[in-house]
Amino acid sequence: MNTLLTIEKRNAVLTTMTALLAQERTALKSSNQQDLANYSGEDLAMEKRLLVDDAKIDSMILSLQQLASQEDPVGKIRFEFVHDNGLKIYNKTAAFGTILIIYESRPDVTVEAGGIAFKSGNKILLKGGKESLLSNQKIVSLWHQALENNGVATDWVEYLNYDRAQTQAFLEKPTQKVDLIVPRGGEKLIEFTKKHATCPVIVSGRGNNFVYVNADADLDKAMSVIINAKTSNISVCNALDKVLIDINLPNWEVFANQLIRALQERKVTVLGDATIAKTTHIPQIDSDEIWYEEFLDYKIVLGIVSSNQEAIAKINKYCGGHSAAIITESETTAQEFMDNVDASSVYHNASTRFTDGGQFGLGGELAISTDKLHQRGPIGLQHLVTNKWYIYGEGQIR
Repeated sequence: MNTLLTIEKRNAVLTTMTALLAQERTALKSSNQQDLANYSGEDLAMEKRLLVDDAKIDSMILSLQQLASQEDPVGKIRFEFVHDNGLKIYNKTAAFGTILIIYESRPDVTVEAGGIAFKSGNKILLKGGKESLLSNQKIVSLWHQALENNGVATDWVEYLNYDRAQTQAFLEKPTQKVDLIVPRGGEKLIEFTKKHATCPVIVSGRGNNFVYVNADADLDKAMSVIINAKTSNISVCNALDKVLIDINLPNWEVFANQLIRALQERKVTVLGDATIAKTTHIPQIDSDEIWYEEFLDYKIVLGIVSSNQEAIAKINKYCGGHSAAIITESETTAQEFMDNVDASSVYHNASTRFTDGGQFGLGGELAISTDKLHQRGPIGLQHLVTNKWYIYGEGQIR
């Protein structure tokens, strides 16, 4: 196990890394252009995540600057107790040890997730996708330079250039101790990781988010939230896939038609359940199985519900446990919805696109967990720790 680095040393590495990213901006973009040229896939969302431009590099730099300025998450006292016999008992946050991050097509993860895991005292193993290999190798070389410049061993950040078979072999029989695995990507990647891993896995990445337009909705808010959540970035897990409209909404047909037109103008394919399709003449869904799907595409499904309770039940049956929003002017209805929808993040009159560590004030995230253990929603620096008991005595025996 690597000896815990002092917070000063960890921050110094992050600060050096920030400077190196700025200095090597052109070289990094050039490596990324080669990755993009080699990528022949049809997946629009993946291609978007693969791109490293000036804006992406700026956000990498900003995330490291924010991380360096944040408090040390390790060694925080969570509980303290003095026993009758004088024993002093503390529970403190502690680093996991070694964290493996498995991800696809997002070179920014190599910086941001790596930075969060490193700042919280952990050794990082990075397993990126083959489509972003050159970008990732360039970034890891900068990590190694930042570590070396501060007199820290380069094995604190390691890149695993493995194919699928090698990854499976490593998950089943790691060649070094791994304490936690975080897969970031599509459902196939998550299933593959869970199936083969021999240590805890935090599941991240599946969206399939819902917006429910209640009978008491402000329709301008509803329109603006839905358009933003669906079209501002289709390639992310906090994007919108499903809209439920309350049949008790006055003139719901008029609103549905306006919404469909606005979505179609933005090149979104709109499908409806039987009621919506019949009323608005858009294509009807083939089966209810589509309610389970996350699209990561310019595609959305609209459906009708007859009550708040029905909306809650439908969302709890089909959603990915990520994010759900209600549009209503009734605070009581909103509270009932928010208390009963089983998702990591629930919204009243706002876009699901805010489910993000930076937007929630965490300064960035390692992942967005749809599990309930060990942390739900965006996993920030302060959540990427386990805990440990410290007991101080003077010879007490039991």
